[in-house]
This record gives sequence, C-alpha cells and structure tokens, in this order.
Amino acid sequence: MSKQGFNTKAIHAGHSEFSPDSMSAPIYQSVAYPYADAKEAADIFTGEKPGYTYGRWDNPTVNLFETRMAALENTEAAIAASSGMAAIFLLTHHLLSPGENVVSSNRVYGGTFGLFNVGLPKMGAGVKWVTKPESIAAWEKAIDSKTKFLFVETPSNPSLFIADIPALAALAKRKKLPLVVDNTICTPALQQPITLGADIVVHSTTKYICGNATSLGGIVCGSKNLIDGIRQNGIRYLGPAMAPLNAWLSLNGLETLALRMERHCSNALAIAKFLEKHPKVNFVNYPGLPSNPYHKMIKSQMKGCSSLMSFELKGTYEEATKFIDALQIILHATHLGTCKTIVTHPASTTHSAMGEAEMRKAGISPSLIRLSIGIEDEKDLINDLSQAFKNMSLNNKKTASFKSGKYPLAF
Repeated sequence: MSKQGFNTKAIHAGHSEFSPDSMSAPIYQSVAYPYADAKEAADIFTGEKPGYTYGRWDNPTVNLFETRMAALENTEAAIAASSGMAAIFLLTHHLLSPGENVVSSNRVYGGTFGLFNVGLPKMGAGVKWVTKPESIAAWEKAIDSKTKFLFVETPSNPSLFIADIPALAALAKRKKLPLVVDNTICTPALQQPITLGADIVVHSTTKYICGNATSLGGIVCGSKNLIDGIRQNGIRYLGPAMAPLNAWLSLNGLETLALRMERHCSNALAIAKFLEKHPKVNFVNYPGLPSNPYHKMIKSQMKGCSSLMSFELKGTYEEATKFIDALQIILHATHLGTCKTIVTHPASTTHSAMGEAEMRKAGISPSLIRLSIGIEDEKDLINDLSQAFKNMSLNNKKTASFKSGKYPLAF
C-alpha cells in the first residue's frame, strides 16, 4: 500500500486487531485480562507472546490511540498518560538522574515551568533556562556536561514564542542530545517536529487532540527504545495511565483534527485582523499576522498558526473584566483548544498568583486578554467582540490594578 495521507492515518491507523471489528474502536473498560493458562501468562509477561498484562501498563483502546498518534507524529511508538503534565513528567523522570539537567526555553506552559523549576530540584535534578530562546547561541551556552535533553514548546502558551526547530535540532545533534518539542498548540495537523529534526514530541491531548473539553490526556511520541523504556519502568511504578474512555474520546477527536485545525486557523486569522484594526486595542499577539515578529518563520515549518492569541485593551484591569463579562457567545474559562471559543483574563485568573512584578516581567498587563478561537461562524465571533467593545467603558487611563490569586500559572 502506498504511503497514507494525514487524514487517512487519523481515521484508520492501528485499527486492525479488534475481534469482532467495529466502526468505532471498542472501549476496553477493564483493568486486567484473563489468560488461557499459566504458560500464556508467563509468555506475555516475558514478551515471548503479544498480549496485555494490566491496565496501568497497557490497554487495547489506549494502545490504538498510541499507535495512531505515533503514526501522525512520524515516530516509531508512543505512550499515553493521564494528562499532558503526566506525559512530560514521565519523560523527564526517564531521561534525568540526580545531578543532571534539562535545558529549556523559559516560554513554556505554567505546569511545565513548575515541574522543571520546583519539581526537578526535589528529585535532585535541575533546569537551565534559556531566557532568549530565539538565540541558538543562548541555547548552546546553557548546555553543559550534565545536560541530557533540550526542551522547547512551540508555539508556546501563552506568549506564542515560535522556535526555529531545524536550527535547534541541528544544535542538539551536534551535542548528541535529544530535542523534545511540545506540539500541543499546533498538533501534527499543522506542525510535524520529527520531520524538522526533533527526536521526541509531547502533547497535552486534553486540548486540540480531544477538541471538545471532555477528556484529560497526554502523550509522548518517540523511538521504540524510548517508549519501551518508559513503559517497562516509570509508568509501572508511577502509575499515570490514560483511562480507556479518555483514549476513546481522543480517538474520536483525531478523526476530525485536520478539518478542525483548518477552521481554527482561518477563524483566528480573521479575528486577529479584526482586533489589530480596532481603535480600542493596543496590540495583538498572533503569529499569523504579517506584523508579528515570528511571521516569517511560519511557512518553513508550520501549515498554520492554530487558534491561540492574546491582545491588550486600551484600558485597565477592571475594564478588561467588564469586556469579558459583556461577551455573549465567547465563553470565559481557563482552557484552550476546543471547538468553542474561550476567553481568559490572565491577570485575574491563571497568572494572578505570580504577583504584579512577575506578571509585568512576563509581559502580562492588567488589560491583556487571551483568546482560544473555536470553529463557530466567523461573523458571529466578530459580532460578539464588537458588541462587547461597545458595551464597556474604556477611558484610556494609564492606571492599572492587579489582584492576587492562589492558583499558579498552569492553564
């Protein structure tokens, strides 16, 4: 059979071993699998015979999801986990030993920042942050004899930094280190890091892969040797297995992934253009806009910029919250990557625990608003934003206020 295209693989890859077969993958909602006899059990546990052992290690429904994701990310294998953070933790736990470090861009999801900055030191390992990740020289300077892998999230949440993956991959190969790319925001429908030179790909499948906010999940895609190592060790004694139902929901999401990402991208670009021209907006942060500093990098490594963006109102903290409250179709939630458009006010929710000084260092102003654009009708989203602008009072004051929250940057 000739090489299959992305959409064909998203629908069919790995679906060949269920008996009786089904149009939809069966959900094996079981933690154990009876054996024909003691010899079969022994043969399965030693690897002499294929089979399933225990729900924390393997599951037919989860295995199908893993096989399909590996096919889409062009890797030999994959291992699913209970969340995106569980996937990154499993990988980090497998690659690092006490005294060793990861070199990472500082433009990462809050949970990843917390794991590397707080979690790794508790395990005797560490992180060396690259605070100017646009500079390959800065990456090279951070690498030392204890570095075991490079980590980059691109595009990043929420700053939308875009890394030069081929250049980073070339550096990693020179240093004989694996390059890990968090591909959550683009998904393999828009960006395929392995074809650009990366070695390992991670995802929070909770976001675009699932696509409708119904299931938590994460995945690591890489070589068979890497994935077998994680499956035979870390996932067995740490236990962050993906639930069969969540794997099934994510499989359903994969079937429409490419179609959804096309709509996410077209809607997002339309919204970004609308916002960029609006007199009540200071700036828009979306790589699809020609004015964005990362725009020139897109064609060489991405088919689209996905749906995440942020913009700053000409107003205060209080006016930003009034704007959000005035929205009627767009939902206020701490999530992204769903069919529904979502608005988030970082200064009052996801980043509030950082405090005013740290938020400003991170480029988060009191009136910054994040949007995850869904797949609704474009004109309805623009109309909703338009009426929200009209139904709030913006006075262009320079003053701003912050409020402190208890939850860290992690959404």
